[in-house]
Amino acid sequence: MDANQFSHAREILNTCDAVLISAGAGMGVDSGLPDFRGNQGFWRAYPLIAKRGIPFYEMANPLWFDQDPKLAWAFYGHRLNLYRTTQPHLGFYQLLELTAKKENGYFIFTSNVDGQFQKAGFAGDRIEECHGSIHFLQCSKPCTNKIWPAGNTEIKIDLDKFEALEPLPKCPECGAVARPNILMFGDWNWIPRRTGGQDKCMEAWLQSISSSGADLAVIEIGAGQAIPTVRHFSEQVAHDQRGTLIRINPQDFQVPEGHLSIACAAAEGISAILGSS
Repeated sequence: MDANQFSHAREILNTCDAVLISAGAGMGVDSGLPDFRGNQGFWRAYPLIAKRGIPFYEMANPLWFDQDPKLAWAFYGHRLNLYRTTQPHLGFYQLLELTAKKENGYFIFTSNVDGQFQKAGFAGDRIEECHGSIHFLQCSKPCTNKIWPAGNTEIKIDLDKFEALEPLPKCPECGAVARPNILMFGDWNWIPRRTGGQDKCMEAWLQSISSSGADLAVIEIGAGQAIPTVRHFSEQVAHDQRGTLIRINPQDFQVPEGHLSIACAAAEGISAILGSS
């Protein structure tokens, strides 16, 4: 990597008035979270699912909560337990220190459902989780549009069979099996109310940035091209706000003309930019 790229990115982030952090799955890999990009990464994390030949896009489908809720909750329960015990890597805290200095504040837009930004200390009302959060539940039917915290939910798993043990989480209204408030593949039952509220807060913040003429920097980390929601959002905001996009990605690092590309993994790239700032 060209050292000038790091110093240029450091200057942009240190001198801007506000920061939008956008993050995909690559942000959590350096904390030790599994990489689900491609079936091989998914199957390495879940060998018993590999034996059944179920690809990630099929496993991450709400139909399992009807057809085989013990398998569904083995998968999502294992992830819930993993995310609860995983500690965010240093890069989260370096970004937190950066945002604390910004006169016009920050916002986070992430496709990750793991809650790692909140665990690192970022304010919950400054985050949009566009695919929902595993730390919140909803009815699998759903019978109402209620969403509730998963804080007291404990999922025990028989790892030999890879199935969740009873009792499974239930909807307090109708008694049906509950599910995470996560947008899955082919998902017509996801309740977007919580994410919609987050989106309104972020849009209001972006409007305030635009109205004030504040200088916005967008730092995007670990967002791939397979599901390019985060990448498209980063580029659109940078364009609309006339800001600079700094894209940190070890593989999909290409950027539109006039923006910065950092071909690194998340923690390495953030530390290279902010570690000595």
